[in-house]
Amino acid sequence: MKHIDEKRLESELEYRFAYLVEFVGFGEEDVAAIHGAALHLAPRVEALVDAVYEKLFLYDATKRHFVPKQHGYEGNVPRDLSSLTLDHEQIRFRKAHLRDYLVRLVTHAYDAKMISYLDMVGRIHTTKAGNPEVVVPLVQINALMGFVSDALLQTILSLGLDRDAEVRTLRAFNKLLWLQNDLLARPHLSGA
Repeated sequence: MKHIDEKRLESELEYRFAYLVEFVGFGEEDVAAIHGAALHLAPRVEALVDAVYEKLFLYDATKRHFVPKQHGYEGNVPRDLSSLTLDHEQIRFRKAHLRDYLVRLVTHAYDAKMISYLDMVGRIHTTKAGNPEVVVPLVQINALMGFVSDALLQTILSLGLDRDAEVRTLRAFNKLLWLQNDLLARPHLSGA
């Protein structure tokens, strides 16, 4: 039996990530499957980003988080929820960040720099980073991750990959999304 230092899981990001990677079995074959899918997924990223924002705009509980000024955004801020549209420049700014996130997921090594980036994606949705006025409740993050997971898996199923590649790719993304989900939940559940 392997000993896991549970205090380090809460205090050391790389230790936590390494534990999760080992536990879910996210290995080099998974990384290769994800990177191998990048060329197939690239033409579909824009549609996935649009689908995410269309979904977010269906609910006041999710749309409201885009009214306050987003961290790093320098343009005009919408007056209120009803004036915020999918083509508002702040939403275009956020869509660009989501596109960048998706590209990073399928092209970058899962090294210390990437782990830190994935952790920041979680922290930026809390008071621990970014605009402290933009705090997205964990229920909304989980809802979005469920939607993104389903949309991504549906996209992979539409690529026409041979069955073995399809299964490897689906399993790899499933593991990766669980790793990301932990880092999204981490700042909500701990002092991280």
